Amino acid sequence: MDVRSPAAMTSTSWREEMSSDNVKGLVLALSSSFFIGASFIVKKKGLKKAGASGIRAVGSTKYQKQDRALLIANSLVLADLRGVDTHGINRLAGYVNRIKCGVLAPNPPLNFVMKTPVVAHLDAKDTFGFVAGCASIDKGIEIAKQYGFGVVGVKNSHHYGMASTYVLRAIASGYAALAFTNASRSMPAWGSKEPLLGTSPFTVGVPGGVQGDFVLDMTPSVAARGKIRKAARRGESIPEGYALDEHGQPTTDPEAALRGVVLPMGGPKGSGLAMMMDIFGGLLTGAAFAGGVNDQFTNLKEPQKLGHWFMVFKPDVFLDSYEELGTRMDTLCDAVRSSEKAAGVDRIYIPGERSTLTEAQRRAEGIPFTQGEVDALHGLAESCGSHLRLD
Repeated sequence: MDVRSPAAMTSTSWREEMSSDNVKGLVLALSSSFFIGASFIVKKKGLKKAGASGIRAVGSTKYQKQDRALLIANSLVLADLRGVDTHGINRLAGYVNRIKCGVLAPNPPLNFVMKTPVVAHLDAKDTFGFVAGCASIDKGIEIAKQYGFGVVGVKNSHHYGMASTYVLRAIASGYAALAFTNASRSMPAWGSKEPLLGTSPFTVGVPGGVQGDFVLDMTPSVAARGKIRKAARRGESIPEGYALDEHGQPTTDPEAALRGVVLPMGGPKGSGLAMMMDIFGGLLTGAAFAGGVNDQFTNLKEPQKLGHWFMVFKPDVFLDSYEELGTRMDTLCDAVRSSEKAAGVDRIYIPGERSTLTEAQRRAEGIPFTQGEVDALHGLAESCGSHLRLD
């Protein structure tokens, strides 16, 4: 099947070409022999290859020598590898649906505008947040190599998946980074019951020494909505204190929680962090803000129009050497790990450490999926006219 790059099409023609045949190609590619036996353990290599092939089928191809489909697949699979199943390959059906509805552009040309020598601005043109986010971190690294730090703001973007993806990308190049984003309304400001703020993640990454890297990826809410969606997908309840239903009552029903609001972490502290993410990610970048980001699940008529903000910097700029950075990070991590444990605690973890351990295990053993998640892929296949079964 020949799928032309939407970058060469008009804004309407690429939407018209996202036919059911294209999406069927996606499902077939995703469903090709990467579930192993009845346990549904997925191997990383096969999942990445299938995911990339499927994304290409709906129009995200290469642009300026970058394989965007592979980049998106890598980002989704990295989330699954690190145990962030809420932001992994199961999200792909939602992205496909938004492309079909014409509110997610699969492959537009992107160009940075330099506002100062160290500040860049990107109009993401309603494409994947993965593409905009990775391009922005790479731009920040490029600037930081010359000036010591770089700042990049992004507008008109889309949900960018697991937020630590971007600081991990900076760490891999030897840089520290901050990544902020805003999100659609799902959480009330402290003292309110109306959903206005997003569960916008706050992410920081600093390369470490032998003790590992520092990767803080946290939401300003008690729990990310992705966790609630995962519970709904798997037919599980959620803990008390996560959310209120649409009537303002506490609930352990994930479906009721999704119709209601999630609660801010630490009351006014979580509310303040969410406002900070909206300021940096949306207000300052020219993106939607103040409740104006469109919901990626319920609004299939308009692009999300959300924003991101990144800072990349040389972590040893105040030190004598990069080696000194590693030594000092190890000293801090050793101090934290060796501090006296509270009752019932077996091990003290550094932020990001548990995800790193999960990643090592899943790279060796594969990524687990539930029967319900497999059934969802079956449903996606059937909706596109395919009778392919995975079991």
